[in-house]
Amino acid sequence: MAPQVEAIYRPQEIGRNDEILKYVDGWDDPRLMTLAGLRRRGVTSTAINSFVRGIGITRSDCSMIRLDRLEYHIREELNKIAPRVLVVLHPLKVVITNLESGSVLDLDAKKWPDAQADDTSAFYKVPFSNVVYIEHSDFRMKDSKNYYGLAPGRSALLRYAFPIKCTDVILADDKETMLEIRAEYDPSKKSKPKGVLHWVAEPSPGSDPLKVEVRLFDKLFNSENPAELDDWLTDLNPNSKVVLHAAYAVPSLRNAAVGDTFQFERLGYFSVAKDSSAEKLVFKRTVTLKDTYGKDGK
Repeated sequence: MAPQVEAIYRPQEIGRNDEILKYVDGWDDPRLMTLAGLRRRGVTSTAINSFVRGIGITRSDCSMIRLDRLEYHIREELNKIAPRVLVVLHPLKVVITNLESGSVLDLDAKKWPDAQADDTSAFYKVPFSNVVYIEHSDFRMKDSKNYYGLAPGRSALLRYAFPIKCTDVILADDKETMLEIRAEYDPSKKSKPKGVLHWVAEPSPGSDPLKVEVRLFDKLFNSENPAELDDWLTDLNPNSKVVLHAAYAVPSLRNAAVGDTFQFERLGYFSVAKDSSAEKLVFKRTVTLKDTYGKDGK
């Protein structure tokens, strides 16, 4: 189905098969292009069947099918069945100075892009308070023409909420590490910034948002066809699995069950891992929102 499978399972390299288990979490590792690995990653049987029908049948033993074709079918399926939620992977604290501390507003957020206003089941509640968290990557100290995130003196829209404008930046003693952002919000929504950011707020004064673990899976190999290499173990991607222990999520995810699938807005499609629990929610990325395969000249 994919070149990675051939590279890993060649019968003449049984010894190397044992060696690769040092780098993956068993034969159902979500990074492996096996049925068990794909299902554990959150890929639906419908997406797999659609992919198989799309590639057809060939008599050649040397044909190679690009992984992005499989990912296309995965996105097409998950786009239909995965409700949208807000999750921040790398939280950066933002204090809204013109919103009273202790004030919490319950706002409506859409589960589906085409949600109709009269369909209450298509919405979920998100708290908005004077302390919110955005992605670190959505803030920079220096503004630029084609930048749509937050910067000193610049505004951005918090999705489903209000525009905010950065008024100050609190730095650590090293004068480089950002501790928090100070901002003012526009309750009238008259300002119309171009940038739209996802965010998560404190649900009550001094209470952290729902903390979850997120596992980001990427390509197991750096090259498109590691089977062509003399030593394919040297082509393993060191960043094929990144674990984030302190991501923040909206309260509605608290009751997410193993196998549930969601689209984390602006981030990708994720499902609840099999080792998740009520005490420790764990989400794994099934696929990104856009194809990133082959970038960097790979």
